[in-house]
Amino acid sequence: MATGRTHCVVCGKDKATSKCSGCLNDFCYSHLGQHRQELAQELDKIEVHRDLFQQTLLDRKNDQQNHSLMKEIDQWEYDSIEKIRQKAKQTKEILLQRIAEHDIEIDHKLHVLTNKLREGRANDDITEIDLTCWKSKLEELNENLNKLPAASIRHTTMPLVNEIEVHISFVQSKLPSLSADAKWSQNGIVFAGGCGTGNKLNQLWHPYSLRIDMDDVVYISDYDNHRIVKWRNGDREGQIVASRFGSEDQNGQLKRPTDLVVNSTTNSVIVIDYGNRRVLRFGQQNSSKEEVIVSDIDSCGLSMDKNGYIYVADYKKHEVRRWEIGNTDKALVAGGNGMGDGLDQLDSPTHIFVDQDYALYVSDTGNHRVMKWMQNSKQGIIVAGGHGKGNGVTQLWNPRGIFVDELGTVYVADYGNHRIMRWLKGAIEGTILAGGNGPGNRADQLNSPTNLSFDKQGNLYVTDFHNHRVQKFDLS
Repeated sequence: MATGRTHCVVCGKDKATSKCSGCLNDFCYSHLGQHRQELAQELDKIEVHRDLFQQTLLDRKNDQQNHSLMKEIDQWEYDSIEKIRQKAKQTKEILLQRIAEHDIEIDHKLHVLTNKLREGRANDDITEIDLTCWKSKLEELNENLNKLPAASIRHTTMPLVNEIEVHISFVQSKLPSLSADAKWSQNGIVFAGGCGTGNKLNQLWHPYSLRIDMDDVVYISDYDNHRIVKWRNGDREGQIVASRFGSEDQNGQLKRPTDLVVNSTTNSVIVIDYGNRRVLRFGQQNSSKEEVIVSDIDSCGLSMDKNGYIYVADYKKHEVRRWEIGNTDKALVAGGNGMGDGLDQLDSPTHIFVDQDYALYVSDTGNHRVMKWMQNSKQGIIVAGGHGKGNGVTQLWNPRGIFVDELGTVYVADYGNHRIMRWLKGAIEGTILAGGNGPGNRADQLNSPTNLSFDKQGNLYVTDFHNHRVQKFDLS
C-alpha cells in the first residue's frame, strides 16, 4: 500500500494515509487496521464456504452412485431387468471413471485455491480484488461440481431393449476457465514437425488441422503427406493413425486431409478427405477399415456436437449442414443463400465449431469474419472481424481455425495476418495472443496458421502451415 498525506476515506481527516491497492481508497493508520480486519473477516467467510464445499466434494466422492447420470442408468437397468444388466455394468464403469476424473480436476483446482488463501493469510497481503477473485473461483467450483463436462447419456435402438452408452464429447469442453487477461508465452516451442518437409515420422508437410483428446494426445492432419498422425507430449516422432496407403483393396484412402475430430466414445477419428471430396471415419484399432460418412462435398471444416452429430462446411455451396452418422438426411444449419456478406449468407466458409449449446461458429473466410449461428436460427451474428480484410485489431484476413471456450470467448487462426487472435464475448476488437510479427519461422512468428486448440492446462497449440510444424505456446 502506498503512503502519503490526504483525506482518510473513513474519518475524512487530512492525515498520513496509505492507499489500498485493491479498493484504491486512502486510509489513515488507525482506520487502516480496521480495513485490514474487514478484509480478514471476508477471507474468513470465503474459507468457511471453502470448507463446506470441500465437505460436499468429499461426500460426493464417497457417493458417486447418486450422480444424476448414474440414476438415469439405474432407471434404464431397472426397466430392462436382466437383459441389459451386463451392459449397465460396463456403462457405469465408463461413467464412474469420467466422474472420478472430473472430481480429481475439481479437487486440484480447490487445492490451488486453498494454497492461495493460506498464502494470502500468511502474508497478510490481500485486497478486495483478491477476495473477489477467490470468491468467484469458489462459486465457479461449486457450480461446476455437479456439471459433468462433455458427458451425456445416449440411447440407441436395439431389439427388445434400448442400449445406452456414456457419451464423452470432444476435449474442447475440458479447457480450463481462462480469464479475460490470460496470456501465453510469446515464443512458441516446436511440439511436432519442424524438421523440414518430408514424410518421416519426425516431419510434417503442411499440417492443416489438429485436435486434442481427453489424454492430451494431439492428432494432426498432415495435408501433403496424406495422413493423420498423433503425437504425445515429449515424443520426437509421431504415430500414423490413417494414411494414403492403408488397405489392400483400395488405391489409397486419404488425399490431402484437412479437418478432423476425435470421437472418444467410438474410439474413432473422423476426417475430411479433401482430395476425394468426402468425409471418412477410421477406427483407431483398425485404421485400414474406413467408412464413408459423407460423399460429394467440398469441405475444409468439420465439427461434432455432444450428441455425436457431425457438421460439415461446404465452401463451394457457401453453407454448413448437419448429419447424424448412419443417416443420409442432412439439415441446413447456416448459409445456403448463395455467396454474399448478408447475415444469412456465407462466403467460402472453412472451419467451424459447435459449442455445448449447439451454437455454430463459422470461419466465414471470404468475408474475413467469424459468424455465430444459434440453433435453428435463420441468420448469424458477427462475433469477430467483419470490417474488411486487414491487420487491425478489428479485422481478420482469411480466418481459418476457431475455438470457443465456455465463456463464449472466440479464438481465431488469422491465416493471412500470421497470428492467433482472441475476441471476448461481445467485444468489437480482438487481441493478439501469438504471432503477429509477420510471416517467418522464428519462435515468435507464424506462417499462415490454419488451426488451433488447447490442452487441459490451457496451453495453446497451432498448426503453423507453411513452417511445417505445430507450435505450442505455454499459458503464462
